[in-house]
Amino acid sequence: MDWAAVAGAVAAGWAIVTFNRLTRLRQLAANAWADIDVQLKRRHELIPSVVAVVKGHAGYERETLESLVRARGRALEATGPAERFREEDPLGNELRRIFAIAEAYPDLKAAASFAGLQRTLTEVEDHLQNARRYYNAVVRDFNTAIAQFPANLVARLMGFGPREFFGLDDASERAVPTVDTKA
Repeated sequence: MDWAAVAGAVAAGWAIVTFNRLTRLRQLAANAWADIDVQLKRRHELIPSVVAVVKGHAGYERETLESLVRARGRALEATGPAERFREEDPLGNELRRIFAIAEAYPDLKAAASFAGLQRTLTEVEDHLQNARRYYNAVVRDFNTAIAQFPANLVARLMGFGPREFFGLDDASERAVPTVDTKA
């Protein structure tokens, strides 16, 4: 057998194995993004119910409710992981504000419908955080695989490109705030 044929067969086998590995990672990332998308959809569908319940119990917190609705609208229009995160983060903050408002309205806090919505939203947020961590881990693995030599040769040849993380893309947003403890 000719050594060139053996080397060619080994190279072709390696290229096929590498292509299949990259394809598997790309599919895992797509699946993980779909999981995030499902949780975001669940969150968006619950917001009108939260607004309706809060409106009925705390009618004069209109500005907070309108802010929540606007944040939801911006989040629904966002595309891509980085932009979606930028718009989903303020939406989560607005939801936390609504739950903080409940503390000021005992009748709202005691309402079974509000308590049920709060529980469901808490579950959605937990699932969303888990899905986000999994997605970012898969994207990390995929991006690393397509950047490493010699797999990057196959990745470039076959059109594999890096994926966006679902998270903060500005380092200043990740910075830990400093607190002045001197009075």
